[in-house]
Amino acid sequence: MKNFALLSFLFILLASEVRVSRADASPDAVRDIDGKKLRAGVNYYILPVFRGRGGGLALGNLQSDKCPLNVVQEQFELMNGLPAAFLPVNPKKGVVRVSTDLNVQFEASTICATSTVWKLDKFDESTKQWFITIGGTRGNPGVKTVDNWFKIEKHGNDYKFKFCPTVCDFCKVMCRDVGIFFKNGKRALALSDTPFPVMFKEV
Repeated sequence: MKNFALLSFLFILLASEVRVSRADASPDAVRDIDGKKLRAGVNYYILPVFRGRGGGLALGNLQSDKCPLNVVQEQFELMNGLPAAFLPVNPKKGVVRVSTDLNVQFEASTICATSTVWKLDKFDESTKQWFITIGGTRGNPGVKTVDNWFKIEKHGNDYKFKFCPTVCDFCKVMCRDVGIFFKNGKRALALSDTPFPVMFKEV
């Protein structure tokens, strides 16, 4: 009887430890095309998984006005686009992980007097789309910056971007994948039901 009680106690203790370890486990690290973990603040090219439909991500203009600039896909496959850094909501985290709020910032200079941090632009009535532009705020998570946070999620064996920020507990936000929308001959990033599969190549 004592042996049974001891075994029961050990089983409960072991099950509790397993639950705690699972709860404490960090999400999987995002990996580049060489299988290396993405590092926060390091520059990478964001490339399409499916080749032959354009190159990496860069900046482009969808309107007659020069600003704001949209996040677009390069027209030609051989073009890698602009280097981008991923900055997790916790600046102490050195590894970029899936399902984690982060800023995406292009390493580039532009004619627009804004940052190169991605943000969700206001709703475009003419196309009924939510486009991804630049001009976001780096860091400072909260209600004022909720449109500046994206996540990298697994998409089969590849990855996709998702807009579903959790930096504001009381904010009502959309949760949508980031896909491609054609406008004025350009492939622009916008919220979509069809994700844009991507991979990452260190610069």
